[in-house]
Amino acid sequence: MTAALGVVLPPDLPRELFGEFARRAEEVGLDELWVFEDCFLRGGIAQAAVVLASTARIRVGVGILPAGARQVAFAAMEIATLAELYPSRLLVGIGHGMPAWMRQLGAWPASPVTLLEEYIAALRSILAGRRTSTDGRYVQVRDVELGQPPEHAPPVFAGVRGPKSLAASGRVADGTILAEPVTPEYLRAARAHIADTTGFHQLVAYNVGAVHDSQSVARDRARIGLQWIGEPDWAPHLAPLPFAAELAELRTQAGDREEFARRLPDEWVDQLAVAGTPAQVRARLAELDEAGAHHLVLNLAGPDPLDALDAFGQAVKDPD
Repeated sequence: MTAALGVVLPPDLPRELFGEFARRAEEVGLDELWVFEDCFLRGGIAQAAVVLASTARIRVGVGILPAGARQVAFAAMEIATLAELYPSRLLVGIGHGMPAWMRQLGAWPASPVTLLEEYIAALRSILAGRRTSTDGRYVQVRDVELGQPPEHAPPVFAGVRGPKSLAASGRVADGTILAEPVTPEYLRAARAHIADTTGFHQLVAYNVGAVHDSQSVARDRARIGLQWIGEPDWAPHLAPLPFAAELAELRTQAGDREEFARRLPDEWVDQLAVAGTPAQVRARLAELDEAGAHHLVLNLAGPDPLDALDAFGQAVKDPD
């Protein structure tokens, strides 16, 4: 397997477990730890700073910072500071943000794709140490130049879903973050929309994950993380799947998200999550690696986050 392996730091993790989770992710041998900026829990930059300071090796991804909520020059200053202090350990995701949250803030633009494209282009230019001026529809900066640009600018990923946003990511970003669920079918569809011509565009694939010696227990845990996938925002992830229409019908019939998740057939859960015994989890990760993911990141489900992390770390160790 060539893909980097990582996990999500749960955004609602109790504060007393925050540092321990970060250190444990490094100790079990994972390559990456990703932090969420979910409204209104914890800020992405602040979390990344704490994780970087608490660890020595693991790369830290921020996925994602919503473009409409952060002025690009000040975002560049924060990102550059972390990249300067912790060289080659930071990865940064920029996205639209959830529409409902952004509307709640009065920060949802008429053209989210235009904003994202302007924002990422300006951000990458500033982080590269160039004096940057742009007079876009949404992003306007004049003669912005970092006083201490990082020696190695961190890669900037676009956290997007739909075809137009994926195409924009291919034009301006170093890579694309694909939210869960990411199946091999969705990976292939996304790559076609991105139409990368450089060969260096990296794909980050998030998935709900659960590891247990009992496949049934692992599936039940994964269902908790799959409750949201019937909502309209997740349609692009599901469209390439042969059971997409049936899944949409199930969500219509189900009274609420919990019922929807309970009624998901086992074979659908196996496709929509990375869940099962250690051998089954390794096999599914290998499928996603073969389909073109460069970073495989699991949002682990289970009653104890540290136990779930340990189980995943043990599962992905070389079985030989």
